[in-house]
Amino acid sequence: MSVLLSFGHGYSARALAPSLLAEGWEVIGTTRSGEKADALRAEGVTPAIFGADLSTEIARATHVLISAGPGADGDPVLNAYRDALAPHLGGMAWVGYLSTTGVYGDHEGGWVDETTPLAPTTRRGRWRVEAEAAWQDFAAKTGAALHVFRLAGIYGPGRGPFAKVRAGTARRIVKPGQVFSRIHVEDIAAVLRASMARPRAGAIYNLCDDDPAPPQDVIGHAAELLGLPLPPEVAFAEAEMTPMARSFYAESKRVRNDRIREELGVRLRYPDYRAGLADLLRRERNG
Repeated sequence: MSVLLSFGHGYSARALAPSLLAEGWEVIGTTRSGEKADALRAEGVTPAIFGADLSTEIARATHVLISAGPGADGDPVLNAYRDALAPHLGGMAWVGYLSTTGVYGDHEGGWVDETTPLAPTTRRGRWRVEAEAAWQDFAAKTGAALHVFRLAGIYGPGRGPFAKVRAGTARRIVKPGQVFSRIHVEDIAAVLRASMARPRAGAIYNLCDDDPAPPQDVIGHAAELLGLPLPPEVAFAEAEMTPMARSFYAESKRVRNDRIREELGVRLRYPDYRAGLADLLRRERNG
């Protein structure tokens, strides 16, 4: 039996799990709370508490997915389980690390691909570069088949703009030249599954759709789909935003995804935000 051990079993990993479970896999997902453990169990995932002794689970795993984000003190999975993973990682069929396209930094709207030098401008981006390097070093020492996935802005069920548009709290924040790349969570799951089927140790993949777009266009299209007035435009310099939200606007780039098509044969189900938003609205209305 194939066994996926998923560290930090969050939004993206939970989108992947159903297809694996349907194929007869066992999925073990870590969480930090008993309440979330119950939710995972209800989804057919075997819960495990992060920080506990997971030596048995690690020994049984054929595949490992790391979704837990790093902090100032480094990667939490390596910090907690480096010694336990070391004897086993090289024998696993596939190891995946979920990173972010934030590692590329700001390109003033220009295009980047997997060969672009890493030059993050945010603290979180620098942490990700350090975590990627730490996993690559660990993989080299253990012989692990590591795959790095750099994710653009994630959206999907429960993470769309419709609630704010309906509530009248959405704003079209405008910063000239600003564009973001995005990825539907189900397309993330499809890429991960394709990589598991065709592993290539050391591979790096950008996960994004085909249409980088200004954020105000996405909000405007959501309002159009709902038949509601366009949310007001607010200049970026005048917008009230949290420091984290504002930090996203510090970088503007268009991310290429050719490699997932050419190497993995992935055809995105949601190649742009229009297709993705239409699907989310359909799901909402169908209950």
